[in-house]
Amino acid sequence: MPKLRATLPIMAILMIAGATGTATAQDCNDAPTQAEMTECVAKAYEEADRKLNESYGKVTSRLSDLPEVKTRLTKAQRAWISFRDAECEFSNAQAGGGTLYATLINQCLTDMTNQRIEALEGFLQCEEGDISCPVPRD
Repeated sequence: MPKLRATLPIMAILMIAGATGTATAQDCNDAPTQAEMTECVAKAYEEADRKLNESYGKVTSRLSDLPEVKTRLTKAQRAWISFRDAECEFSNAQAGGGTLYATLINQCLTDMTNQRIEALEGFLQCEEGDISCPVPRD
């Protein structure tokens, strides 16, 4: 286990540096202390979560005339949230109890949330008549 603890700070920095294109994640690399890095990454997650709720709201509003499809989206979103949280806990299990755990969890949550935002936003860009897209054009 000592070898793992020595590599965790390096892994965290690499994960944050490789984050999916957010300036905030890059700024977190410049945090002078672990506590500030953790706070920075937590704020990045809060921002991603805010954007996720915004995208989800756009999609649900387009489904207002399709209650069955809207119900399926709600079911999928709840399942996705459960998956995201469990996946982040699993993929960072080795850091559990360590000082980097909160940073790693928040970075994972941010990355997965940004991916979900892209998916939801993609549903808003479907071509007219695309039967593989569950969200109608505006």
